[in-house]
Amino acid sequence: MAKCNVCFRHCEIKEGQTGFCGARVCIGGKVVPANYGRLSAIMLDPIEKKPLSRFCPGSMVLSVGSFGCNLRCPFCQNSDISWSEESLAMTGRIAKQVVRAGGFEAGATEDPTDESAAELPTYVTPRWLAETAERYKAAGNIGVAFTYNEPLIGYEYVRDTARLVHGRGMKNVLVSNGTAELSVLEELLPYIDAMNIDLKGFTDNYYSKLLGGDRKMVMNFIALAVQYAHVELTTLIVPGENDSEEEMRELTAWVAGLKDRQGAVIGPKIPLHISRFFPRFHMTDRGATEVRKVYRLVDVAREKLEYVYSGNV
Repeated sequence: MAKCNVCFRHCEIKEGQTGFCGARVCIGGKVVPANYGRLSAIMLDPIEKKPLSRFCPGSMVLSVGSFGCNLRCPFCQNSDISWSEESLAMTGRIAKQVVRAGGFEAGATEDPTDESAAELPTYVTPRWLAETAERYKAAGNIGVAFTYNEPLIGYEYVRDTARLVHGRGMKNVLVSNGTAELSVLEELLPYIDAMNIDLKGFTDNYYSKLLGGDRKMVMNFIALAVQYAHVELTTLIVPGENDSEEEMRELTAWVAGLKDRQGAVIGPKIPLHISRFFPRFHMTDRGATEVRKVYRLVDVAREKLEYVYSGNV
């Protein structure tokens, strides 16, 4: 048995078993990512889809995702690869394969697949992904975005790939829920150029009871991230949960007070994306957020922040 130190859960994982996220497995008394190099999706996306509105606008970024998540958002739009029954069963099978193989070699430079194949390899090394990103420069690609599921639960793959992407003069983007220890973020900071981090709400009750998360951990993550990378934030407005003007004022007041490494206040210039909720996954018991509610909360957020964007309206 070994303890995982990625997020606040600090799962005690038995040999050959996975933690809460379904992606970290105990092998030989050590916790490693079973989803290392196991991509579920790869796509060349506009940077604005991350969403990033003030980082390399008009560019494209090679976006990749894997499996698993350390939150349990009932409205998850990527549930098929994050924490649906099918996803958890799949990650369990992958974990068993990793155990049988004796683990993975982090930072491997040899690709076990045929790189001339047209299909995406089942296992994608950091080198393969970095080379692929470079091949798409002619299509406007600026680098790699780690997204779709929660990339921090497999941060070793992000780190190893991002280092090689930087070595080719390209950029790295992280799209995350921010639920990780600062020690994880510190390993990634030298290689990450931009992040979109979910600040899903601003009450402990919403984070812990609905999402299965820890608001304070996310706040600490954001406070450090803004000191080293371009950061934009996203808040999904769920009717009856986090949609009050009071909560938005508290959230934006905190963001507005964030500082850089020298102690200067930079918060008012941090972009915030306020997105409209649509019924999905386990939360189909209510309608979509009213458009006028989203626009009103955008106006409220602009009392403190310079760059506020509406999404899904």
